[in-house]
Amino acid sequence: MSGIGAMGRIVASTAVMISGLLLTACDLSAPEHPIFADGRATAPAGDTLIALTRAGLRGIEVRDRRTGVADTIGLGELVSPLHVDFQLGRWYVSDVDQGSPSVAVFTPEGRLERRYQLSRYQAVPHQFGVLPDGRLIIEVPGRLLALKEDSVSTFVEFRPGTVTGFLISARGGAVHVLPDRHISLYNEFGSVRWRVDWPWDESLVVADLEVDSNGRIHLLTSVPSQGIFRVYTPTTSTGEIVLWSNASIYPSFTINKFGDLRPDSGAVEP
Repeated sequence: MSGIGAMGRIVASTAVMISGLLLTACDLSAPEHPIFADGRATAPAGDTLIALTRAGLRGIEVRDRRTGVADTIGLGELVSPLHVDFQLGRWYVSDVDQGSPSVAVFTPEGRLERRYQLSRYQAVPHQFGVLPDGRLIIEVPGRLLALKEDSVSTFVEFRPGTVTGFLISARGGAVHVLPDRHISLYNEFGSVRWRVDWPWDESLVVADLEVDSNGRIHLLTSVPSQGIFRVYTPTTSTGEIVLWSNASIYPSFTINKFGDLRPDSGAVEP
């Protein structure tokens, strides 16, 4: 659905959310939360809205979770968006244009507010987090950088692995996943809240990272040799893996109000 009517409803829903008049996470009428859609992490904005990107769509789809009303924002501003995050009352969207990565910042109604050009930093495309003070966190070889306005500082230094990492805003800080090395949760000052050694063997590949509307962290993984996908969930207090989904041949998963992970289709036996 598109047009002025649909967009008006989306903007109205966003205004309600920002004003603090949302239903709480314990509301039993809350629908399931789609955490991964066709291999891409979704972005919740409170309990009302969800945003996602789709292959070939030069914008982000923003959907009301209860009514299903949806519209697309960022058309004409985005070329190849992938990762979306709603922080500080703004949509943050990663983009790549002719090999040049950036993060675009949109107002709730879809007006482009600013764009961080990341080519100069050798940043990992599509990986970023946003801290409560507005700093944008990106991964470059051996470091996480913090960008704010025109200033750049080192947020964290680490020993690079054989592959680049995954990064997302979480718990007032950022989660950084280094495949085959470790998973770390940093606070807003760059201190480690917890770190766990990589719990899987080399046959498992991380495909994406998500934080749902209740602040739970999820990793979408695949085993290419078997053609299956599975979601793993660490606790937010220690990082221990305590929840995982059944395997699926499709990289789409939801989480319900009880915290149960469910493949959207193509489920196979665990």
